[in-house]
Amino acid sequence: MVFNWISRAPRQVLGLISLACIAMLAFGMYLQHVVGLEPCPMCIVQRYALILVAVFAGIGAMRSGPGWWKTWSFLALLMAGFGAFVAARQSFLQWYPPEFATCGRDFYGMIENYPISRSIPMIFRGSGDCTAIDWTFLGGSIANWSFVCFAIIAIALLVALVRGGRR
Repeated sequence: MVFNWISRAPRQVLGLISLACIAMLAFGMYLQHVVGLEPCPMCIVQRYALILVAVFAGIGAMRSGPGWWKTWSFLALLMAGFGAFVAARQSFLQWYPPEFATCGRDFYGMIENYPISRSIPMIFRGSGDCTAIDWTFLGGSIANWSFVCFAIIAIALLVALVRGGRR
């Protein structure tokens, strides 16, 4: 039933994905500014991926030609896959923390003080903050739920690309 709806109305699905990403970003801001949780470097990378998914899906929802929305959907799918990868890596670090976890620099400090070729591996290596589980919901950490959300978005985008626009 859901797949049929995605097939019939792919642009509306893109609009809903964009709105859902904005809602998730708002929830992340709530956790940071109201609850007081400090995001780790991998969390910030996931936020950027979520922003790009929202932007690409929103642009795809506004463009009427099939070539346009498919192009933007594909870009959103790539960013959702990247976000899922980062969230899965962070979940792995939380389940199997490294023996010597040190609290590393924040994301902006890494980018400002190191060349990009050194800072990107440092981000994915994770710091002591990336392994910390400060908040859970139904037994899952923020990274676990982030992975689930990115995976659902990627599946919806994939269905829209493969089956979308067929009459």
